[in-house]
Amino acid sequence: MLIFLPECALMVMALVLFLASLASWNLKRVYGAALAMAATVVVCAVASWGQEGDLFFGAYQVDAFSQLFKIVITVGLFVVLVMGEGLKGIEQKLQPEYFLFVTVSAAGLVFLASAVELITIFISLEVSSFALYVVIPFRKADGRHREQMEAGIKYVLFGAIASGISLFGMSYVFGIAHTTYLAELGAVVPGLLSSSPMLIVGLVMMLAGFFFKLALFPMHFWAPDVYQGAANETAGFVATIPKAGAVALLIRFISLAAGAEMGDFNWILASFAVFSMVLGNLSALVQEDVKRLLAYSSIAHAGYVMVALLCVNSLGFATAIYYIAGYMMMNLACFYVVYHVGQEGENVTFTSLSGLYRRSPMLALVLAVGAFGMAGIPPTVGFFGKFFIFTAAIQESLYALVIITVINAGISAFYYLKLVRAAYSPTESPGDTLAVGKPASLLGITLMAAILLVGIFPQFFMEVAEKAVGTLM
Repeated sequence: MLIFLPECALMVMALVLFLASLASWNLKRVYGAALAMAATVVVCAVASWGQEGDLFFGAYQVDAFSQLFKIVITVGLFVVLVMGEGLKGIEQKLQPEYFLFVTVSAAGLVFLASAVELITIFISLEVSSFALYVVIPFRKADGRHREQMEAGIKYVLFGAIASGISLFGMSYVFGIAHTTYLAELGAVVPGLLSSSPMLIVGLVMMLAGFFFKLALFPMHFWAPDVYQGAANETAGFVATIPKAGAVALLIRFISLAAGAEMGDFNWILASFAVFSMVLGNLSALVQEDVKRLLAYSSIAHAGYVMVALLCVNSLGFATAIYYIAGYMMMNLACFYVVYHVGQEGENVTFTSLSGLYRRSPMLALVLAVGAFGMAGIPPTVGFFGKFFIFTAAIQESLYALVIITVINAGISAFYYLKLVRAAYSPTESPGDTLAVGKPASLLGITLMAAILLVGIFPQFFMEVAEKAVGTLM
């Protein structure tokens, strides 16, 4: 029972929220129930750590690797729910359904962490995606009806295209390898790459759905418009938690090739990483809307994570886990500020941040810590995440990728520090004071502490990540 405990808890949570939406509970009651159940799910995920086994005829694998990602995903869901107190950007009549659909999406990602068979993977991916297709247009209209609907339509269209390409690629892989189980694919795929060029095409197409979740080039086009058009609460979820699920899946796939010569396949993934970093960082330089900036930033960070994955060794995979967990914390810190500065759920620009240190010192400090972390300034988790990426890549002699990553990290520092400068720039009329309640202040302090402590003491977290990766290698 313990090996399936987090999934059971999430499904019960979704069922209760579904019944709550039918019963027309008021928002406070639904929100309190959602928080209590989300905290219970986190406890269940932690309690299941160390459990091992497989379910559903070997299509669902429970091990240290999957359980670690379940903890990361459920903690992220809890933080997003705490951050969205009041749901200022969501239509009032749709607020109970909002909690339901983000829970269903998180459940799909939890399933994804343990899926080790192609059809199971595809179904888990679609469960997570379909819930987000529904929730993105939930934003309050207030004259922005076109913006939110455009975001919803773009996410659906790009998601459908990515899913179709991914499923088509799976058919190629199955046709050539004659199996849908990852363990069996790992035994035959490396030997077939040199004799079956179409297998490379099939693998790249199959990964398209995962690249879509990670917002990695060339499946990144949706991110800026969806982040900008979705409600601040929804954008915070889309920008963070699905990326952990995508990284879990990519590690499972790429680890199958550990020790094998992947040739052209590695070159294709390396080019995707480079294009993601360059395109994301250069586009972010000219953004005025903070959510669009964070969208392009996420594209660049997807490139950094891919560099770690391309090392195809224990250090690279452990670094990818450490980096994506740290990225979630840093990005949630930035969206925490966006949510509170956008008092009526509106988008936040650099002008909106002007004089923030006088209106709310707490929000300005959280933004500074989050931005410093994303820029890779010590002693934050972002600095050590990038340091470990460079170390793993140098060990594998990926010197060109290291140089390109270092240059892009330097470029990104400009626009992250621009956020901090906007928040701490003096202004004659800073505007009204932004009141932040005690629960929200506690969340802000917790996010800052996590970003700093995981950076100051990286060894413990890297050891946990290496233990999780050890079950795959």
